[in-house]
Amino acid sequence: MLNRQPIAKISETSSLASSLMVLFKVRIVLLLVLAALGGMFLGAGGWPGVGPLLLISTTGALTAMGSSAWNQYLERESDALMNRTRRRPLVTGAIARPNWVPYAATAMIAAPVAAVLPTNPALAFFLIAGAFIYVVVYTIWLKPRTNLNIVIGGAAGSAAVLSGGAAVGAWNHPGVVGLAALLFFWTPIHFWALALVYKEDYARASVPMLPVTTTPRWAAFWALLHGIGAGVAGIGLAFVPGLGLVYGAPVAIATAALLWQGATLVVDPTKRRAYRLFHTSNLFLTLVLVAIIVAAVVRR
Repeated sequence: MLNRQPIAKISETSSLASSLMVLFKVRIVLLLVLAALGGMFLGAGGWPGVGPLLLISTTGALTAMGSSAWNQYLERESDALMNRTRRRPLVTGAIARPNWVPYAATAMIAAPVAAVLPTNPALAFFLIAGAFIYVVVYTIWLKPRTNLNIVIGGAAGSAAVLSGGAAVGAWNHPGVVGLAALLFFWTPIHFWALALVYKEDYARASVPMLPVTTTPRWAAFWALLHGIGAGVAGIGLAFVPGLGLVYGAPVAIATAALLWQGATLVVDPTKRRAYRLFHTSNLFLTLVLVAIIVAAVVRR
């Protein structure tokens, strides 16, 4: 007879791993780490070295995962009311005893901040600033109270970029600041597009996302305005020394695609077009960040 016990243990381990990936929002964390790397390459003016790469990848990932876990712990009741989030592990019970989550999340934020504070206080500041903005300012304070929640909450992504610059001692480099501005403007067009798709979910959970508090066309219009801001910041980065056409050519195409999708959503504010804009915004940001890194490597 087959011994089913090892198979069951493998299945349980796989299920736990999947639940932890959702709890820590690993896919979003990877994008934030990529944003930090973009800031690092810009600040370094080229290849930053293996040490800084490992430093920002580790500290950035840990603080982002800890912040994500805090977010899901605090929102587990409202998540249960939304179709998009009702399968999260703290809602389904896949993580049966969640009392450990706040302690683990706090340690994941505090440990890297404490580790880098003596040698790089600027990096420590931007790491803790990103976590504070996402958990306290966005999740606890703004999200349940105002439709401007994601506008200000978008500064958490900007903090990730600035932390990358700080890791190489150049958080105030014009290119780093420009990329931080791009993240700030990008977040609303990205998230409001998704909120248009799940408008009923947010209404059911009494979360005043912009599409809940106004008409779909007006929400699409404001999303497009922020998309224009992101596009201008993205094109502006082409003038940073060392980026040039290697960066500028693909980003110009991606910017045109983003603004076209944003404009068509204003004309026809349907869920199908909103979902298309959401995916286009993901591709836009990913291409911007990858183009920055590739241009820096080519320059070297």
